[in-house]
Amino acid sequence: QVQLVESGGGSVQAGGSLRLSCGASGYTFNFGYMGWFRQAPGKEREGVAAIRINRGTTYYADSVKGRFTISQDSAKNAVSLQMNHLEAEDTAMYYCAAGPSSNFPIFITHIQTLGVRSYTYWGQGTQVNVSS
Repeated sequence: QVQLVESGGGSVQAGGSLRLSCGASGYTFNFGYMGWFRQAPGKEREGVAAIRINRGTTYYADSVKGRFTISQDSAKNAVSLQMNHLEAEDTAMYYCAAGPSSNFPIFITHIQTLGVRSYTYWGQGTQVNVSS
C-alpha cells in the first residue's frame, strides 16, 4: 500500500515563496514518476510539475516554468516543489501524485508526464493561498 503525505502549504502575498514537500511510504520501488498537481475551485485538476524518479528529468506546465522547481530527495523518498514569485492565480489545493513505471511509455510526451490519468497514487492535498 502506498501513502503520500503533503506538507508546506499556507498563505503568502503575491511575489512570495512557499516550499511544498511530499513524503512517500509503502511500496514505492516501482515509482516511475512523481508529480505535483493543483485544483482551484470550479476548475479541473492540472499538472504543475513532474520528475522522473532516480533520473531527475523534470517537466513543467508553461504557467509555472521559471518560477517553480521540483526536486527529489532519494534518501527520504520524497519530492519537493519550490514555488517562487507566486501569483494570485497559483491559489489552489496542491496534490502530490506518483505513478508506477508501467503507467508511462518509453517515448513519453510532455503532456503525458503532467496528465492526471498517468498517476495512480494521490495525497490528500495541501492548500496554497496567494493574495494580491
